[in-house]
Amino acid sequence: MNSSLPFTQQISLTCAGHTRPVVQLSFSNIVGNKRYFLISACKASSDVYANSDGGFYFDSNVCSKVWNAITGQELVSLMHDNIVKSADFAGSNELVATGGQDKSVRIFDVNRPDKPTIVASHTAPVRSVKWTQHRNMIISADNSRHINIIDVRAPSVAHTLETPENIASISLTADGKTLACAAGKRVLAWDIDSFKLVKDFNVDYEVSVAAINPTRTRMVVGGKSDLLIRCCNFDTGKQIDAHKGHHGSVHDACFSPDGQVYATGSEDGTVRLWQANPGSEYGLWQYRHI
Repeated sequence: MNSSLPFTQQISLTCAGHTRPVVQLSFSNIVGNKRYFLISACKASSDVYANSDGGFYFDSNVCSKVWNAITGQELVSLMHDNIVKSADFAGSNELVATGGQDKSVRIFDVNRPDKPTIVASHTAPVRSVKWTQHRNMIISADNSRHINIIDVRAPSVAHTLETPENIASISLTADGKTLACAAGKRVLAWDIDSFKLVKDFNVDYEVSVAAINPTRTRMVVGGKSDLLIRCCNFDTGKQIDAHKGHHGSVHDACFSPDGQVYATGSEDGTVRLWQANPGSEYGLWQYRHI
């Protein structure tokens, strides 16, 4: 992918509040009246995630807690023996998948939190856990080069993907049909139905995160050391523009369910919102007509 294009000016919206690096972001589905939630997690004692309806979140440490995102009421604690690095609701408000330092992926039933099921074991700590509604599968990635595709119904590992370099992050498109992965100086994408590698882009910088928009026409790529947000054509890999704003490495990025906005989280402790189509009116981006 060409990374020599000039930077374009875009005014991002900065969401402050965290005091430590922001490491995970998640948009909910649209929940009525064109509204949706964005949940952010930082390196602190309280990491929060939204389910698809924006109704719940949970914090991840050695003990994960499930909360009601609207009222703030604590609902249940999910006990672990080691640090939890990632979690996601697995198809409903009843099942939660977790992964972390002990290299295992667990499914908890929030109605029976004392009896989790270990559904996969990695050879390295689990970095990320995602659930895809499209296939009712859990996707887990470790700090090394392995991605497990877990059938929730079995439950067992249905397929394993390997990457050419150590994994920095994974993400899913809104429909759960395409998996993106940032690994070293590569951006890879797989079709979830066939597990076929559909894109493999080489770049000249270390990639920290890659996210694909809902229509699979664009992707956002973050650099580990240059602090840039790059927007690229997903079909060709050609860079469309690049933005500056963060003062630390970009750890995560994701698109809103309508594809009009993407969010980035950084080592600098901020979340920034960017327009996918700069110059158009959307949300807080309103222009005075004279």
